[in-house]
Amino acid sequence: MKRLTLTLLTVTAFSSLAFAQMPDADNSGKNTRDKDGETLTPVDQSNDPADIKITAETRKLVVADDSLSTVAKNVKIITVAGVVTLRGPVETEAEKSAIATYAKRAGAKTVTNELEIKKS
Repeated sequence: MKRLTLTLLTVTAFSSLAFAQMPDADNSGKNTRDKDGETLTPVDQSNDPADIKITAETRKLVVADDSLSTVAKNVKIITVAGVVTLRGPVETEAEKSAIATYAKRAGAKTVTNELEIKKS
């Protein structure tokens, strides 16, 4: 019984430490920024077949690149009238640049690169 109690106390203590060290997940500031209607979000993706093709091809190129982090592979790609807007976090400047290059390669007239390098 003492061993069980000691084990439970130890697990509880380590769990508390893990939660205490977790970074703040509050991104209310970004949500507020996006709510004003000035910033493109995935809902703004055009239904034009040419725009859908650019978005899909960009996504394929991003996902196929094994050098990109999982974070980078999940960026938002929004195409409207041939203009691609890239949003979300990436790990490095190289990832930010590579994803913009893929959007151009996929047929984007212009790329608005709003990717943010994630702070460690």
